[in-house]
Amino acid sequence: MTLQERLTADLRQAMKGGDITRRSLIRMVMAGVKNAEIDKGAPLDDSGVVEVISREVKRHRESIAEFGKGNRQDLVAKEEAELAILFEYLPKQMSREEIAEAARKLIEQVGARGPGDKGKVMSQLMPQLKGKAEGREVSDVVSELLAGS
Repeated sequence: MTLQERLTADLRQAMKGGDITRRSLIRMVMAGVKNAEIDKGAPLDDSGVVEVISREVKRHRESIAEFGKGNRQDLVAKEEAELAILFEYLPKQMSREEIAEAARKLIEQVGARGPGDKGKVMSQLMPQLKGKAEGREVSDVVSELLAGS
């Protein structure tokens, strides 16, 4: 079952079960997928759908931070509930240790020697970890490792 088929099936289930939050979130994701397909001019595969969901995760995280600053706990709770639903459709997220291990291997392969080589490492590491780890966290781990080199 492709990710789009799973989204459609889950939307149907949410509509039958009366889960308004899940229903609206899945509709929003499906609209994002449709827009991405229109932009691309071709149907998206699972990796393209994961990219759309990852953008939504990033948007939700930013919203949570802003609502937290504005002391709007009701909106923070809503965004966190939606974020939990989005994570169900992403691959299992990597721990910081797993990211560090992948980064160490790549640093060794590339022969990176210091912070100046971060771009070389990141450009090859991010495609490997796409959808499995947040870019900010990967960047932090790579910076720490290169600073320690």
